[in-house]
Amino acid sequence: MSKVLIFDCDGVLADTEQYGHLPAFNQMWRDLGVPWQWSVEEYGRKLKIGGGKERMSSLFAEPEFLKAFTPPADPRERQDMVAAWHKRKSAIYQQLVRSGEIPPRPGVKRLAEEALGQGWTLAVASTSAQESVDAVLRRAMGEATAARFALVLAGDVVKAKKPAPDIYLLAAERLGVRPAECVVVEDSNNGVESAAAAAMKCVVTVSGYTREEDFSKAAIVLTCLGDPGAERCEVLANRSAARPGAYFTAADLEGVLA
Repeated sequence: MSKVLIFDCDGVLADTEQYGHLPAFNQMWRDLGVPWQWSVEEYGRKLKIGGGKERMSSLFAEPEFLKAFTPPADPRERQDMVAAWHKRKSAIYQQLVRSGEIPPRPGVKRLAEEALGQGWTLAVASTSAQESVDAVLRRAMGEATAARFALVLAGDVVKAKKPAPDIYLLAAERLGVRPAECVVVEDSNNGVESAAAAAMKCVVTVSGYTREEDFSKAAIVLTCLGDPGAERCEVLANRSAARPGAYFTAADLEGVLA
C-alpha cells in the first residue's frame, strides 16, 4: 500500500498569513498608491476565502473599499488589475520569505524527513501562488529535502479552491494513489473540509488565526508538530490511533492512516 503525506503551505509549513501575506498585501497597496490596508482582524475574516486573488476581488463588493477606491467598471479590466496586484504582492511576499523573517513551524522538516525514511511519498497542496509555495517549501525544508517532494500543487491548478476537494483529488490522481492512502496536514477548517470531502485523513496543527475553528472532521488536532528540545506538541482533540508524546512522529502518521 502506498503512503502519501500532503502538507498545506500557509499556516502549516510556516506561520505565513499574519507575518507574510498580510504585510505583503498592505505593502503592495502602498507601493501602487491604492488607499487600502487590511487590519489583522479583517484579514482573519478574509482567510475564509481561498486564494489571494479571490480575497482581493471580494473587495469590489465592499462599500468601504469602494468609497476609498474606484476600480474599473469593465470586468476584464478588474481581472487584469487584480492579476497585477497579485503579481506585485507575490514578489514582496517571496522577498519576506527569503529574508528569513517568517520562520518554519516546529516539526515540519523533522516529520517530512522521518516520513521519507519510512517510505512515505511527500507532496504539497496549496491555493497560494506557485512561486510563493516553492519559496516557503525551500525555506521550511531546506533545498535537499524540498527536492525530494514528489509533487507541489499550487495556485490556480484547480478552478474550485478549498474547501472544495479538487486540489486533493488532483494530488491523488497525479500520484496514482487512492485518497484512503493519503494523510493531509492542515491548519484551517477550509483545509479540513477539503481533505474530508476528498476522503483523506487530516492532521491539524492550529495557527493563531485558526485555533477556534471547527475541526470536528480532523483525525487529530495539535498545537504544532513539535520538535525535540524545542516547542512541544499538545493534543487538542484525537479521533485516531495516533498517540503522540512531546512531538508527532512518522509512527503517529501510521496511527492516523490506520
